[in-house]
Amino acid sequence: MNAMMKILVSLFVLLFAFNAGAVDLEVNTPGVNAIKQSMQARHAQLAPHYASGAVGLTSDGMVAMRDAGAVPLAQRQTVNGLVAAENRDRGALYAEIANANGHPEWLGEIRSTFAQRWIQRAQPGWWVESGGGWSQK
Repeated sequence: MNAMMKILVSLFVLLFAFNAGAVDLEVNTPGVNAIKQSMQARHAQLAPHYASGAVGLTSDGMVAMRDAGAVPLAQRQTVNGLVAAENRDRGALYAEIANANGHPEWLGEIRSTFAQRWIQRAQPGWWVESGGGWSQK
């Protein structure tokens, strides 16, 4: 079986599992809970930067400094640190959910599903990445 065929089979299995309810995206483990708490605590600090357009939600399930000019120079290092910490937690969350479901190979698909969720749940006025570009929701 060639590499492309393996990928297609894996995607089919994952889509079937998602549709059959076999994948628990809301899995509740100590690791998931700790990551969610960390993200929730950070959200209050990031929210004004989402609103200003300085930070946006990327199409790959992460966040990015979209417009550094929207952040005063004295705060940029702090905001960059918040973005980096958020991305570390998001990556860890996706991996923890994949592992808790017993399928670490589903990491990419879980990440993609969460990327769609984050963008759908973004507040009006926040910037989201789609189709290779940024747009305001």
